[in-house]
Amino acid sequence: MSDATGDPVMSDVSAAVVPATRAVNTIQGNAAGTASGVAPRAHLAAYKVCYVYGCRNSDILVGIDAAIEDGVDVLSVSLLSREPMSLYTDPAAIGGFAAAKKGILTSVAAGNNGPSASTVVNDAPWLLTVGASTIDRRIRATAKLGNGLSFDGESVFQPRNFSSQKIWPLVYCKECSSESLAKFNVRNKIVLCDGDFITWSSRNVKNASGVAMIMAHSEDAGFSHESYLVDLPSTAVSFWAGQDIKTYINSTSSPRATILFEGTELGDPFSPTVTYYSSRGPSTKFPGVLKPDIIGPGENILAGWSPLDPWQLGTTFQIVSGTSMSCPHLSGVAALLKSAHPDWSVAALKSAIMTTADLINAHDVPILDEKFNPANIYTAGAGHVNLNRALDPGLVYDIAMDEYIPFLCGLGYTEDQVKMITQEPADCSSRIPQGQLNYPTLSAFLGSSQTFSRTVTNMGEPVSCYSVRIVEPLGVNVVVRPSRMCFTRLKQKATYYVTFRRSKKMTYWGNNVSVAQGFLLWDSGKHTVRSVIAVTFLPDKLH
Repeated sequence: MSDATGDPVMSDVSAAVVPATRAVNTIQGNAAGTASGVAPRAHLAAYKVCYVYGCRNSDILVGIDAAIEDGVDVLSVSLLSREPMSLYTDPAAIGGFAAAKKGILTSVAAGNNGPSASTVVNDAPWLLTVGASTIDRRIRATAKLGNGLSFDGESVFQPRNFSSQKIWPLVYCKECSSESLAKFNVRNKIVLCDGDFITWSSRNVKNASGVAMIMAHSEDAGFSHESYLVDLPSTAVSFWAGQDIKTYINSTSSPRATILFEGTELGDPFSPTVTYYSSRGPSTKFPGVLKPDIIGPGENILAGWSPLDPWQLGTTFQIVSGTSMSCPHLSGVAALLKSAHPDWSVAALKSAIMTTADLINAHDVPILDEKFNPANIYTAGAGHVNLNRALDPGLVYDIAMDEYIPFLCGLGYTEDQVKMITQEPADCSSRIPQGQLNYPTLSAFLGSSQTFSRTVTNMGEPVSCYSVRIVEPLGVNVVVRPSRMCFTRLKQKATYYVTFRRSKKMTYWGNNVSVAQGFLLWDSGKHTVRSVIAVTFLPDKLH
């Protein structure tokens, strides 16, 4: 991890190995251990596309064109559009298509507007759309109240000169704006604040002479504990912990608290969970293609940082969160896969990542969301990346670039609009439904029964047979034909058909759209190839 880059995205992808002391000394002794990027031996090229006026579409396309011309193997794009865009006006979609034609996989951030539904961006099917998950490292800072109750939180800033043995007066100041703080005397008090803007709130509390801060995350954030390097003793606790702290404040005339700074802790039993801000599907443009595709580490990531940033205390490392952090993790994974399989297409690389992803954590518990509920498909995509399994996926779902044309035409795009994406003349005489694209996941809309075909390519054992196993979505009968596929050579293709029907036992789903999920899995004994399934039940009046 080179602190010369000073860039968190670049350091996540391919930073070289850093001895423990070098990074840790600049992050106040936390996140100890040897650090590196996902693909530490990869060569890195960076292209500036954002300036003081923002990130213009034309500049993004110029940067992507330059990367293609330079012959890169993977593109990592941690850029987010503020508003939904049609594919033919979206620079990530247009540039990513041009890259895919040259065999270059483009990894993109899914967005930071979760947990609301249909907030995912960068959702073109030839892009790898990456959501964010937590990691198993925590930098603990515990809020301890005067009544003895304690609430675990996190803080990168672990001051050695803060008197944790002293019980300080505690005051609640809502969002901790300058205006709300002015209504209270917070000097030499610990201040409880609401919200998710820790850096901003901590500056306000410090300027008001508060001694420390407890930040209670918003209800949307659930059990999240984002950690930031700030220059005020502080901890960030969950929304529910914040509610309990407010109850305590209201129960006594002299509320008091302290913060115990306990350093780095490994082995979080709930990780990975999906972060609250990770944008959710379904795509508003084409819900028949499940997005996001995958989740990867994006919360509290140790990354390189510019020491010139006035907010960050001159450090060359920082703890950073967001899908802009998970995106480069998957870019590094893609680089390693490309190195192992240089002749694979972009679609094959994506398929390997998605069909081998984890749906359960290390403790055999389903991956959870920010409120500790099982994460659904539109939250976690195909699951959490598993690099070791992705290197040997068995079967892949490949898509030739010209197969996207009938998909785009099926969206209702004109030939001129399709040409704006492909940069080639388009023929819309052929159209397919969204769900018919040879994608590694399946999305059906019922109504009446639907049948889709999928074609797999054997990249595993040359002589092998796969049998299907199905976990049916509630209220749906799923039939796969054939139920067994056998191969005699490498790169041999086979096609199967999946039919979805409402089951007879399902009698009523109400007037609103409901979604059920399951998966189908092809098993050879050595390889398991899983496709997640989403079935949307249309109201009776729509079918």
